Amino acid sequence: MESFDLYELIPCLPGELGLECMTRLPYSAHRTASDVCHGWRQLLQSGDFYCHRVKFGCTHKVACLVQAFDGVNSPNGGKAGKSPGYGITIFDSVDRTWDRIESVPKYPNGLPLFCQLASCEGKLVLMGGWDPASYGPVTDVFVYDFTTRRWRQGKDMPSRRSFFAIGALAGRVYVAGGHDENKNALRTAWVYDMRSDEWAELAQLNQERDECEGVVIDDEFWVVSGYGTDRQGLFEGSGEVYVSGSGQWRQVEGIWEEGKCPRSSVGIGKDGKLVSWANLDPAVQVGACGIMLDCRVLVGGSENQGATQSVFVVEEEEGKNGKLERIAVPDEFSGFVQSGCYVEI
Repeated sequence: MESFDLYELIPCLPGELGLECMTRLPYSAHRTASDVCHGWRQLLQSGDFYCHRVKFGCTHKVACLVQAFDGVNSPNGGKAGKSPGYGITIFDSVDRTWDRIESVPKYPNGLPLFCQLASCEGKLVLMGGWDPASYGPVTDVFVYDFTTRRWRQGKDMPSRRSFFAIGALAGRVYVAGGHDENKNALRTAWVYDMRSDEWAELAQLNQERDECEGVVIDDEFWVVSGYGTDRQGLFEGSGEVYVSGSGQWRQVEGIWEEGKCPRSSVGIGKDGKLVSWANLDPAVQVGACGIMLDCRVLVGGSENQGATQSVFVVEEEEGKNGKLERIAVPDEFSGFVQSGCYVEI
């Protein structure tokens, strides 16, 4: 951990005890606490202090969802011919509370459509998508700090791409596949270092993978399914794996159901194998989106196209066939969920 003057954290308390108190402070109080003094602000915003909290079990995972405003339950909802606006909803599975974080300053009326989220060292990273006014692909990168509750703009993505795989490992965000402005499927991959705000190119995928999905398992970034330019919509059963620091991709076969879209529905079963949240129960078979949170999974979806979307919690120890528990959702948080991720804060 960085060198902090622990003896000045809390007057009249030994430094180690003051650090213990600060470590156990709930994240919801961090913004207020960071205004107390410079020392507290420096500590609470430190990456090393975040790692210290993780080490001692003083963090927990919340779901961050790209969700339609105003209770719109369909991706094509709202007025005819017009896509709904999207914001980021937070669900805390511990106390079952819902909240919405501040709008990105550049997009006050709604996020870029089909933008991607990743969790990186307790912060939320938002990338890409389509401009909600022009529908043109954007290269924007934004990082949200839960302590300050503010967004900062990061270095743009190296190129415009849509429907790419994304995942975070060890302070870096990996992106791969998707398609370019001309709808050509891509093999290219890049990694974003959040701390240095820099991009580096990775080795290319073994094959083109449009509309693929990213998932992180231990120290590996998995790119699941997708299809090539000349196989539009014919989703592969294969995937590719990048081991952090290896510099190479490994092809893996038979990990996904051929012909089935993996977007937002890829999960990890108790046996470590990939599962589809859409197969969990008929109640979530359409538009399924699952977020793994500590010992439970948050799953949203509907029974059929156009039906109202419902949200469920599944306890992880029950396994992938566990019973779904429907949870109450306030009207203002009942909109269609496009995608999401967890953030450990």
